[in-house]
Amino acid sequence: MNTRTQTLLSTLWIFAILNIFARDIHELGRPGMLEQVMSGVVDGVVVTEGLMLLGGIMFEVFIVMVVLSQVLKYKINRCVNMIMGLIAIGIVVMTNLSPDLDNIFFMIIEIIALVAIIMIAWRWKVETSATEPSQS
Repeated sequence: MNTRTQTLLSTLWIFAILNIFARDIHELGRPGMLEQVMSGVVDGVVVTEGLMLLGGIMFEVFIVMVVLSQVLKYKINRCVNMIMGLIAIGIVVMTNLSPDLDNIFFMIIEIIALVAIIMIAWRWKVETSATEPSQS
């Protein structure tokens, strides 16, 4: 298996996570946002336990892929990275349905990273080691 590709995929998932964190932290600087968060109603949406759980599950997609990219076997690793990359793009778009300029900026960066993950997984070819006989 190509550990360089696994490391690159894992690193791109970390990069996407850090951009989500940066966007969320940056959003707290928006006038009135801290007050909304403290009131439990953000942009007209009531923040419930169920909504918090859904957000946690959606974010966990990114976190678990950091590990899975390193430990899964080649074929399943490729498939999981492509599928989860598409799901993650959906999550990024769904959580930015009415974005402002800074959210658009972070969303573009996140989507570029996720498309890179999908493309790297798509193009990933299994490499045989020098000690293994090549298969013709």
